Amino acid sequence: MTTRSRMPFYVAVFILIALGLILATLRHTNLGIPLFPGEQKQVWLVEARVDFVATEEPVLASLSLPVNPPGFRHTTELAASPGYGFSIIESQQGRRAEWSKSYAQGPQTLYFKTQFVPTDYKHNSAGDAEPQASLVFWDEPQATAVNELLQEVQRKSSTPESVTRELLKILGSERLINQNAELLLATKSLPRLSVDMLNYMGIPARLAEGLALEDARRRQSLQPYLQIFNGESWRTYDVNTGEQGLPDDVLLWRQGASSLLDVAGGSGSTVSFSILRQTVSALQLAKKDMSPQKSSFFSLHYLPVEEQSMFRMLLLLPLGALLVAFMRIVIGIKTSGTFMPVLIAVAFVQTSLLPGLIAFVTVVGLGLMLRGYLARLNLLLVSRISALILLVIFITIALSILGYQAGYSTGMTVTFFPMVILAWTIERMSILWEEEGGHEVAVQGAGSLFVAICTYFVMMLPLAGHLTFNFPELHLVTLGLILLMGNYTGYKLSELRRFRPMKKAKQA
Repeated sequence: MTTRSRMPFYVAVFILIALGLILATLRHTNLGIPLFPGEQKQVWLVEARVDFVATEEPVLASLSLPVNPPGFRHTTELAASPGYGFSIIESQQGRRAEWSKSYAQGPQTLYFKTQFVPTDYKHNSAGDAEPQASLVFWDEPQATAVNELLQEVQRKSSTPESVTRELLKILGSERLINQNAELLLATKSLPRLSVDMLNYMGIPARLAEGLALEDARRRQSLQPYLQIFNGESWRTYDVNTGEQGLPDDVLLWRQGASSLLDVAGGSGSTVSFSILRQTVSALQLAKKDMSPQKSSFFSLHYLPVEEQSMFRMLLLLPLGALLVAFMRIVIGIKTSGTFMPVLIAVAFVQTSLLPGLIAFVTVVGLGLMLRGYLARLNLLLVSRISALILLVIFITIALSILGYQAGYSTGMTVTFFPMVILAWTIERMSILWEEEGGHEVAVQGAGSLFVAICTYFVMMLPLAGHLTFNFPELHLVTLGLILLMGNYTGYKLSELRRFRPMKKAKQA
């Protein structure tokens, strides 16, 4: 007689467990959902303040906004400017916050708040089209000075990055010993001159302005940075030191040639920034970043709140099923029914443990007494069960009324128990009493309550509720473990005591 190979079974279980873990990992990495409840993240709240004096005419103010700043992503944006219309305009030139008003007079103040989350992504891509170097023309004697200076730079460099470093070195620390650098810096600022000279060499370059992030700082201004395109991505340099790379605490607010602030209908415009570091819930932050398209794969966060509450409880049931299977198959605890302890545990979760336990023992105890009387009437099984359902309802009502009159809501908690399940449990225990005796009823009843209490404590773990609701694909792992336990044919732990005499005899 040949035995069927169990390999396909183990392969299927492995696929279930691996699929569940992979999907949960993808949800964590792509959507940012934390693996543990209560995780916190540091975010930066940046407030831009625009001040100007209105000149008694229509006002249109436009502020440049960050576009994919390296190392950060924005989550929320809010404008606080009473009396002004506000919108965010997106175009090929970038994003701009725009305020408008038909008439304004005197000093005006506009506010724009945005929240940034640090990320691991540091590179700044070029976008859809590869940037080209801008055309730059020089008049004499600047043209001669530029050519001589660039010839010196080219002799010491070979790549766009090395050209930029050498140029910034000459224009910065070595400008006092270089007459050409002194001549050029007399006509243009260091950032603008660096950009023009790099574009003149055919290296795409642009100005950027960054904001140094420091907690509780007010009235801060943007600092200039230089960016070049090396054929793959934009590289950022500090124009004062020539160092390549952007510090982790610097947010690039503006990248490109667009102006920072434009105000029509006003004069004396200025912009300043205030910074505040905040701690927020990582889960709430992930929910803000979610979109229906991005989280469409089996996400429960876009269901109505009422349905979400239902699924929070429903998705705890597989954990209870796993624990019951472990208790019965591996430990060997006897229970009244296969998954009756899970239902009892769910009721305990909703009612709290002690009131639910008192209600359950009271209802089942009174039900068994009434079932004994019904048995003496020699009724059919269907009639007995139907009568028990009615009697359980009456007992529940009585407990609710007595509990309310005594000033407790304990009696009302029993209404969460499924009436049919309770009635069938009473019937099952009464039959077991007749066939096996009261001792077996006590063993299975105590086993059911013990497993239900253990399941209750597992379900009440914050980690259990967090993982089952936010990572429902992990139940594929639960299913795989249940299938593995279903293949277990070894001894139960509770049976080991039967072999103690054999072990003692062997030692003797």
